[in-house]
Parts: sequence; C-alpha cells; structure tokens
Amino acid sequence: MLHDHDIREPLFEFLEEIYPVSRTIEEKRMGRSRADVVMITPDSIYGIEIKSDADTYVRLAGQVKDYDLYFDYNYVVVGTSHALHIEEHVPKHWGIITVDHIGEKVDFYMLRYPGKNPNVSWERKMSMLWRPEMAHIQELNGMHAYRQKSKLFVLNKILEKVPYDTLQSQICAELMERDYSTIGERIYEYRKAHAKQGKTVRRKNKKKKYKVLIK
Repeated sequence: MLHDHDIREPLFEFLEEIYPVSRTIEEKRMGRSRADVVMITPDSIYGIEIKSDADTYVRLAGQVKDYDLYFDYNYVVVGTSHALHIEEHVPKHWGIITVDHIGEKVDFYMLRYPGKNPNVSWERKMSMLWRPEMAHIQELNGMHAYRQKSKLFVLNKILEKVPYDTLQSQICAELMERDYSTIGERIYEYRKAHAKQGKTVRRKNKKKKYKVLIK
C-alpha cells in the first residue's frame, strides 16, 4: 500500500519530465482546504491533490470546489485502490494520474490530462500573492501605488487595469520567483516604508487644515 510520503518525491520527478520549466509548492492553504501541491509554470498554475491508497473520498468534494476557485488546471493523483472509480469523483476537466508500486519502483501513468478550469476566480488566484508581489505587478504596469489602501482594494484595481493575458504571466512569474527565505523581510520592509509614508500624509493634511483655520 502506497502512502502520501511514498508518492511525493517520485511524483515531482514525473511532473518535471512533462513540465520541465516549473516550480512546486507544497501544502498551500486555499479557501477551506489545503492543496497538497501547487505547481507553477510560466503561463499556468496547477493544483494537485494526492489520494493515496490509505486515503478516502470523504473530503474530496469540498476540495474540488476550492481547487477550482484558485487554479487554472487541476490534477488528482491516486493509488491503485482508487483508479477504477476516481473519474466518478472529479469533474471532466480534472487530470488524473495513477500511481502503482512495481517492485522497488513507484510508477505513474497519465490516465487523463487536465482541461482548462472553467470555474477559476481571478480574485482568488490573485489572493495567493503577497502585498510586495502585488506592488511589483503595479510597478510593472505603471499603476498608482495605492499605498494606504487594503490588499483587496489593490487586488481589484489590478484586475480592473491590467489585461488578463498580461496578468496571468505576471502572477506566474511572481510565484515562480518567490523566495521564502527573504519574503518575511520584504513584507516587513514594505509595511515599514508604507507606515512612514502614511504618517507623512497625515501630518501634511493636518498642516493644511491648520492653515485654513488661521485664515
């Protein structure tokens, strides 16, 4: 019987053969679920759910709904105990990869390639970005910074101003280049710089109000 930890590393090698330019991120929170694997290529984001022989379908219906909100394409990777019935549990646009244990080797078979997900939400997809990454996209597109606005406000402004084809490649680039060893520092510096700018704006506003009162 194959378990999740038996599947992951060989799965990454299998995916690299199909998608040679890609990056994988494990255990990514999205909505009420957690994606086992998120794979980013230069033009698409893939969600990958692993159902080993030790797993059940209990949570799969909810996971399918969440995956479909966030990712351009989705795969389910299943052990042999699920291979005969998995097509009944995922939409037709989901890809299916089966995995089997042959001797000492873990073997994968592409039962079905995924189709374009018709249910993806651009708002949810954009929400995977951190604020400094959104700021970089704003800069790339010559947008106003909106430094004192919420992340949701900025997200909607980007969706309003940037063509989806352009934005798609920029989102993928940000996730491909994300450095988890430095992102904490980037977020801190971003907040620190914007906090200072916010104080400066408030002082200027107070000064202008004071001048009006003197008159």
